[in-house]
Amino acid sequence: MTFDLAFFALAVPAVILAGISKGGFGSGASFIATPILAIVLPPELAVGILLPLLMLMDVGGLKAYWGKWVKLDATRLIIGSLPGVALAAMIWTVANPNLLRFFIGLIAVGFVAFQLARARGWLAPAKTPAGKTAGLIAGATAGFTSFISHAGGPPATIYLLSRNLSKTEYQATTVLVFWAINIAKAVLYAFLDIFTAQSLLAGFYLAPAALLGTWLGVRAHNAMPENAYFLATYALLTITGFKLIFDAVT
Repeated sequence: MTFDLAFFALAVPAVILAGISKGGFGSGASFIATPILAIVLPPELAVGILLPLLMLMDVGGLKAYWGKWVKLDATRLIIGSLPGVALAAMIWTVANPNLLRFFIGLIAVGFVAFQLARARGWLAPAKTPAGKTAGLIAGATAGFTSFISHAGGPPATIYLLSRNLSKTEYQATTVLVFWAINIAKAVLYAFLDIFTAQSLLAGFYLAPAALLGTWLGVRAHNAMPENAYFLATYALLTITGFKLIFDAVT
């Protein structure tokens, strides 16, 4: 991998956008950097680069939202995520790069479809708060998709939106949940040799972009129009998702 101008022109904006989403909008589209980098890099290298950056973003988010989470909901999601992470790790060991590209592309397109369905009212909010079983299932799904492409947001979102949390409680709970999930992922990434000297060096170079994005996201939590940010993000996710699927099948 060459750290040239083209790499940074692609990676820096993607990481900043991911940081803004993770720091201020409940991790809504924080995995945007994964499909973007997976277009030009092997998928395992893309996710290996991004996990330390996401963990760095977690630290910034934890500081901003410390103690404002809902412990019960966070606990359910974290406990449920562990078998999901483990299952994804087992699949990872037998998957070829094109299968991983397909998974990442499918998750990207599926995420946009999920958000569109919510916006159009096709997915009606739950009339009663989801319970323990729903939380564990959501956590398992979040753990699986988070391991494959850092895209655990939608399952956790579905569960948390039914719990009638305030905006800040929702944001703080997602920060805590994905901080814990990312720690579990890091252990298995290291065991599976997903981290390499190249990926760690790339992460070092991109760390300022991750911190800047998180800082901007925290500041934008109450000020930035959410619709404007996500409209552009979802369009980009759709394009990159279909590109990855096309590359995988052809």
